[in-house]
Amino acid sequence: MSEKHLVCQGAICSCTYGATPDKLKVLTQTKRYINDKEGSTKLMATNMDIGATFEKNTFGPCKMQPLPGGGFKPCQIVVTAWTGFYEKITLQDNNGKALLEDSKATCPIGGPDCIKIIDHGQTAEVSAQNVENADKEVLAELMPFVDLGENKNTIYHIINSNQ
Repeated sequence: MSEKHLVCQGAICSCTYGATPDKLKVLTQTKRYINDKEGSTKLMATNMDIGATFEKNTFGPCKMQPLPGGGFKPCQIVVTAWTGFYEKITLQDNNGKALLEDSKATCPIGGPDCIKIIDHGQTAEVSAQNVENADKEVLAELMPFVDLGENKNTIYHIINSNQ
């Protein structure tokens, strides 16, 4: 799993045969959050997140479903299976395996692995622990006008106010 991100609620996915991306919705569990210090928005996605599991449930017009007069029928996302998930993590809640940023999904219309993850959904956030563990010389280079003798919570708030 080296250097691969776990996937969470809000991950952006696209289909080989669609025109627009959609955001993944985790509907199979409600307890396991990742990359979310408040523990309220970024549920971990698993291979059990199948069916209609996207916000809009469409990738736009589906190139696999042409209309007789031209154009294409609208896509209606139905995930039947995921591949490329991380075998070493199994959630007790849904018995699912963690999805990775290179996991792919199967749709009955588009076929195996036609849906891919284009953004895993995680975001980088600086925490107080990051500031605590940071090298003072690195902090001095990043913030030359900040007195590093100040309380580290103050430094943490300075960093987060600039994001």
